[in-house]
Parts: sequence; C-alpha cells; structure tokens
Amino acid sequence: MGYAVLSNKDNMSIFSYGDYVIRFKAPYSLEKYVSVKEWNHGYLVVMAKYAHNDKSEEEYIDLVPILEDLYISPEPFLNNIEEVRVEYA
Repeated sequence: MGYAVLSNKDNMSIFSYGDYVIRFKAPYSLEKYVSVKEWNHGYLVVMAKYAHNDKSEEEYIDLVPILEDLYISPEPFLNNIEEVRVEYA
C-alpha cells in the first residue's frame, strides 16, 4: 500500500498507514480535513475546515516529532508512503 489516510474524529487527528493508526490532538474547532495539498516525507500541507471560518484554511502537520514521541523510527515508517488521502470517519 503506497498511501496513508488522514482523518479526524472527536478532537483527534488520525493518520493511518498499514497496521499503524496514530492519533494526535487536533485543534478544538477542527471540523474536518478537506484535502492534502502536499506530502513531503512526513510533512503535510492540508486544507482544513474550522468551525470559526466558512472557508477552508491551510494547515501544517509535521509527523516526524509525533512518530519520534511514539518511539517509531520515522525513516522506515515514512519511506513507502507515496501519498496521503483524506477520508472521513
């Protein structure tokens, strides 16, 4: 599988790839991720819809420190991910 999935639920962002499901705190007003604009080996540029704004906003997510905090080695984990897709839970 060459793609990962980004979603959100209950004030948590969810990044899943293979057998891994990684949850991390999302901004309190995040309604949903709309699209992934860029994927750069652990760094995401996404469009996100927030409750306080009618339009989507650009948001940035750096997965490397999140993976390191979970004792997951970033290089082997990220190497096979070719793209990230947004899916709704």
